[in-house]
Amino acid sequence: MSTQLDAWAALLIGFLGAGHCIAMCGGVAAAFSMAIPKTHRRWQWAYLLSYNAGRILSYSLAGALVGGVFASIADVSMGKQALTVLRLLTGVMMILLGLYLARWWFFLLHLEKLGNGLWRHLKPLAARFIPFKSPLAAFPFGMIWGWLPCGLVYSALTWSAVSGGALEGARVMALFGLGTLPTLLALGGLAGQLRHWLNHPRFRKFSGMLLILYGLFTLYQAASLIY
Repeated sequence: MSTQLDAWAALLIGFLGAGHCIAMCGGVAAAFSMAIPKTHRRWQWAYLLSYNAGRILSYSLAGALVGGVFASIADVSMGKQALTVLRLLTGVMMILLGLYLARWWFFLLHLEKLGNGLWRHLKPLAARFIPFKSPLAAFPFGMIWGWLPCGLVYSALTWSAVSGGALEGARVMALFGLGTLPTLLALGGLAGQLRHWLNHPRFRKFSGMLLILYGLFTLYQAASLIY
């Protein structure tokens, strides 16, 4: 039951984080659109799907890495106690994410800065694939941009940490990526009205409140295992 909830939570984070995706990835969407040859604009959907497939694959790889590492740590250290502590952290991250999405507190911005060092080395690699020569070139471009420092992604990765293994962690992050798909497709120009709705202040506040409540529920679950 817990693993199922983790998967749904990851999907939920991906979809409800639409406002953050729009703010973070607006520049990426602009660069992406300019990288498509003018003669290929009618095939924009193929480029978008290829880019997002690469992005979701990177999320899955990160989830597998985090899930596998933390499962190993739990096995050799405190076992279930370690996973309980991680679940407490997951609940806290969910609450911080909710506050961030609702624009009530921006603590997650500090966490995003942690990945800047790695990103400085990865970002120049993306330029090698633009302008795109075909939709396939958008796939590695998407894989690289999947490592963009993002508080939303880091929050989802905490669910991978408590998933229990590499495969489970990859599954959690793949579902998270699917949750972000409507927003990223809208950013790519396929649904302007959807983009407007997902970035509406009322939707952001609703999303924030829902994630805060889920975070509190997660903390309650973890605390019940302790006591």
